Amino acid sequence: MSNAMFAALFCTVALLVTTGYFILGSIPLLVLKHDTPLDARFVRGFFNTYYVFALVTAMATSISFAFAGRPGIAAGAATLALIAAVLRRQFIPKMDALGSQIQSDSLEAIAGFRKTHLTAILINVAQLVAIVWTLTVFSR
Repeated sequence: MSNAMFAALFCTVALLVTTGYFILGSIPLLVLKHDTPLDARFVRGFFNTYYVFALVTAMATSISFAFAGRPGIAAGAATLALIAAVLRRQFIPKMDALGSQIQSDSLEAIAGFRKTHLTAILINVAQLVAIVWTLTVFSR
């Protein structure tokens, strides 16, 4: 196995660990009532950190697979990096806006924040399924 494939394997594991860790970490956060600004800031910070890590690990995975001569997987990982960047631009400002409304005890803001939180988790689960599926299909 070439050094490029070892790097691709390492980056893939990093991507899987990042995605899995943040899924497992974000699900328990659903027990929060999301009714205080502190809850909103914590969840927002958690997802912001995830999106940054996902972007970096997906880019590294893409680059390493490109060097390993696997353009299909490289393109898939690049797509994941793009998705992480887009989701960060969409979800973080939305969480900020809803979080500031929570200070005024807005029930709609609390419900909206919980819905945004759950949607982000479901998208992350779908990404993990896509990563694993891609690896099983294109690993041959």
